[in-house]
Amino acid sequence: MASTDTGRSAGVTTDGQDAEKTGAAGLEDAGFKDAGFKDAGLEGSAVADAGLEDTQATHGSAGDRPVGDDLGGLEAGLDALETQAQSRVPLGTILLHKVLPPVVAVVLVLGVWQILAAADVKPDYMLPSPLDVWHSLSDQWHKGTLLGVVWQSLSRGALGFLASLAIGTPLGLLVARVPFVRAAIGPILSGLQSLPSVAWVPAAIIWFGLNDSTIYAVVLLGAVPSIANGLVSGVDQVPPLFLRAGRTLGAAGLSGIRHVLLPAALPGYLAGLKQGWAFSWRSLMAAELITHSPDLGVGLGQQLENARGNSDMPGVLAAILLILVVGIGIELLVFSPIERRVLRSRGLIARSL
Repeated sequence: MASTDTGRSAGVTTDGQDAEKTGAAGLEDAGFKDAGFKDAGLEGSAVADAGLEDTQATHGSAGDRPVGDDLGGLEAGLDALETQAQSRVPLGTILLHKVLPPVVAVVLVLGVWQILAAADVKPDYMLPSPLDVWHSLSDQWHKGTLLGVVWQSLSRGALGFLASLAIGTPLGLLVARVPFVRAAIGPILSGLQSLPSVAWVPAAIIWFGLNDSTIYAVVLLGAVPSIANGLVSGVDQVPPLFLRAGRTLGAAGLSGIRHVLLPAALPGYLAGLKQGWAFSWRSLMAAELITHSPDLGVGLGQQLENARGNSDMPGVLAAILLILVVGIGIELLVFSPIERRVLRSRGLIARSL
């Protein structure tokens, strides 16, 4: 029995050892396999790293991409443009380029005038010196009549221009947007613009008599065609894409005219307004020169005609100078700032000018 138990124990021991060897061999095989998986993973990482290195070598790192450089250069360029736009021109440069040239021109004209007067090219009663004209203006100032005469004509011109603006703007829009109206009255407007305003004075006197209505009628007939044609020209220059974009965004009808058409046509419209004021001022002077009545008062045109009737050449030249100064003053004080603002808003001139 003892020998039998001993044999069984030996068999069990032998079987256990064999099992342990078999398990160890299995573990070792499994370990080798895991190691193989790890090696395979390392090999995959190496391939991935190699691909990343190739990608970086080809395209560069994220901070060195050409697209980033382009965007950075674009932002720097915009900043430079904004900085340049905000820089102010020195006062000396403005005086040199804006003030000095007209002053030099005026001095030259006065100098040539004085030379001709001193050389007795014409008698004194036909060509007075600049000093004689200055004395005439000084006498009117001391009498207290100078400002009243200027205001009489200036108020008429401003009121006539505003009335022309109220009539010429809708008329210009109608001609620009309605083909039938354009074909019907477009050539008539162009013909009226080329017609001298003084030609309307006799007819206006017959129609309205010697009163302010005659003067305003002549001003309207001279200024309305210019304002309407200027607006038509501005509307014709508006790209059709602007109008289609406005309709897509819901700006149609009067809303499209207000928010899309008129702002886009503003440069041409402004040019028409400047020309309309010039025609209005010229028409007013023509009407005042011809129409005479105590009820009309004395404007620059009447003063010019009165000086001519009295053979007062210094007074004639003084009236001409006043007409010229008022016209230039309205241009510099009203229309030039508006024009600069419009052009500046469109980036056509620097903001510092």
